[in-house]
Amino acid sequence: MSGHSKWSTIKRKKGAKDAQRSKLFSKLIKEVTVAARLGGGDPEGNPRLRLAVGKAREANMPAENIKRAIQKGTGELEGVHYEEVVYEAYGPGGVAMLIEALTDNRNRTVGEVRFVLDRKGGKLAATGAVSHLFTTTGYIAIERAQLDEDTLMSAALEAGAQDVRSDADLFEVLTDPADLVHVAEKLKSAGVSVDSAEISRLPSITVQLEGKPAQSMLHLVDALEDLDDVQKIYANFDISAEEMAKVE
Repeated sequence: MSGHSKWSTIKRKKGAKDAQRSKLFSKLIKEVTVAARLGGGDPEGNPRLRLAVGKAREANMPAENIKRAIQKGTGELEGVHYEEVVYEAYGPGGVAMLIEALTDNRNRTVGEVRFVLDRKGGKLAATGAVSHLFTTTGYIAIERAQLDEDTLMSAALEAGAQDVRSDADLFEVLTDPADLVHVAEKLKSAGVSVDSAEISRLPSITVQLEGKPAQSMLHLVDALEDLDDVQKIYANFDISAEEMAKVE
């Protein structure tokens, strides 16, 4: 598992302050709007929208906010037109990064991303420089403490998953992107509590970081995630739990 997946899980467990919740709602609304625009406003026939709506509900977003975001996406209500953009970058220690954003102003967004990278020890990379190191995969995270690996493996494979991986804290269930929603719902029906389910980009190789480069990398990820237009960041670093615990 990439270090970023671990760090994201730790931050979710710490909870969100009001300002952070407001920023999260803004990002979730953008994703719901774009998903509805690209695939229609019916979650049952639009897997991306179903995932987005599910995340919005898990974040306790009011149903009316979700409804309006869908209506803006389908054109029933007037709204901002967001574009999907992906930036490739390098972080401290030579870490490869993919930064996904939804923006209504490409120039503003690339300027903000470049500014954060320059300040935090990273740099933008040319198109294609690092994307080949990542594979788009359906990704389901499950807390390890709730069940044993054999039980999960059996349930996951029966649901149509491709593989199950584990570390000290989490199980990772990997699926074909098209099967993600089906597998996640099957696992939930089997009584498995799913921590997160999303289309992810998993690295083929990882870079082990420790000490100052590890701390710098985590601060860079935090700063990028704080940008309004940035939706997701994928990075191929691996950092020990001890190093992560040092960052508040």
